Amino acid sequence: MTAAKILIVEDDRNLMATLKYNLLKESYDVITAVDGAQAIEIARSEKPELIVLDVMLPKLSGFEVCRILRKEMTVPILMLTAKTEEVDKIVGLEIGADDYMTKPFSMRELLARVRAMLRRADMSGLQPAGEQNNLKIGGLEIDTGRHQAFYGGSSLDLTPKEYDLLAFLARNKGFVFSREQLLEKVWGYDYTGDTRTVDVHIRWLRQKIETDPSHPRILLTVRGAGYKLEG
Repeated sequence: MTAAKILIVEDDRNLMATLKYNLLKESYDVITAVDGAQAIEIARSEKPELIVLDVMLPKLSGFEVCRILRKEMTVPILMLTAKTEEVDKIVGLEIGADDYMTKPFSMRELLARVRAMLRRADMSGLQPAGEQNNLKIGGLEIDTGRHQAFYGGSSLDLTPKEYDLLAFLARNKGFVFSREQLLEKVWGYDYTGDTRTVDVHIRWLRQKIETDPSHPRILLTVRGAGYKLEG
């Protein structure tokens, strides 16, 4: 089995060395970049399975790198930030990051996040034996075998986490899940940060599957309870 390729983008040499050492110890294939411009170049040529991306970088910020790469590829992106302002975390999610961690962080938690983000095919809520690969809800169709989704016959350009979230809700059509439950089931770990991560991904999905995202008819909010998918 081929080791997952992870790109670390970090200009702090000590932290870079620590991250690389621990990821190599977990048998990942690790490549590195020390500034934003180099990160984009390497990501395009090496096509990693996951990117660990610092926000504060020379040449181009992590936000700019994330924004550019998200338009070109669906690779999962874990952002690292030394900032504590909530707006910075939300900005990272808004422009396409799948998750974020605030420095300082424990290496054990980072490795858990990495494993969870790479474990797309083994997410909780996998379809039972005998269930068809295609899930259909109104004009929405999800091919779980190929990890693709379509709406009205047109392919949806989803990030890995958007697909995971949509597929999980589709497999559990009509059931309401709280933000905490979705973080556990879809992100794959006990999340201790801001549950607004879920809200951001829900908003992205609505922009892609709803005729009028401000008045959703498919991906619904159940006030005080969470979210559910209806057809």
